[in-house]
Amino acid sequence: MSEAHAEDIKKHVRTYIMVFVVLLALTIVTVAVSTLHLSTVAAVSVALIIAVIKGSLVASYFMHLISEKKLIYAVLVLTVVFFVGLMFLPVGAFSDKVALP
Repeated sequence: MSEAHAEDIKKHVRTYIMVFVVLLALTIVTVAVSTLHLSTVAAVSVALIIAVIKGSLVASYFMHLISEKKLIYAVLVLTVVFFVGLMFLPVGAFSDKVALP
């Protein structure tokens, strides 16, 4: 194994350890926030913000999406568009029933 290859592996391992430490810290923050007496809206908002950060870290580094090509992002955007469209289907169906005179 060459010296450059060993250094490259050490760099990746260091990155994974740093991401793990950040995820561990965010988990501790999540538990700490859950002990606060926040309103339901505030508690859910804070929990979702922390979950989005943790999810993006996992997807970016552990699933290697941070170094992927544009095709992966195109598929991801298409998935989000279809998801949002499917979430609004019940709204459209409900508005058809309400709009009738």
